[in-house]
Amino acid sequence: QVQLVESGGGLVQPGGSLRLSCAASGSIFRINTMSWYRQAPGKERELVAAITSAGRINYADSVKGRFAISRDNTKNTVNLQMNSLKPEDTAVYYCNADVSVTGTRGTYWGQGTQVTVSS
Repeated sequence: QVQLVESGGGLVQPGGSLRLSCAASGSIFRINTMSWYRQAPGKERELVAAITSAGRINYADSVKGRFAISRDNTKNTVNLQMNSLKPEDTAVYYCNADVSVTGTRGTYWGQGTQVTVSS
């Protein structure tokens, strides 16, 4: 079994910054792509940023130039640095990981962390 635990959400004013972290633990052989998704009230969950094990990155157009994803393969962690936050960034943010465990491969989700951007 694999667990993903997020931290770092909260309330921030427009223009502010937050850093989200996600740590994976369990019977992990290899973590492939690690991603951050978000879901705002009444909207579908959307991809925010993703990073492969080789370090290739892609971002949603709405966050390019403001957010930065990074990972530490030795610690099985992924971070999301969010700068110049806007009210429309308000959402529950979820960590996602494509994980190879012994004999199988699966996608795992964290429990989510709330990010609220408001004055």
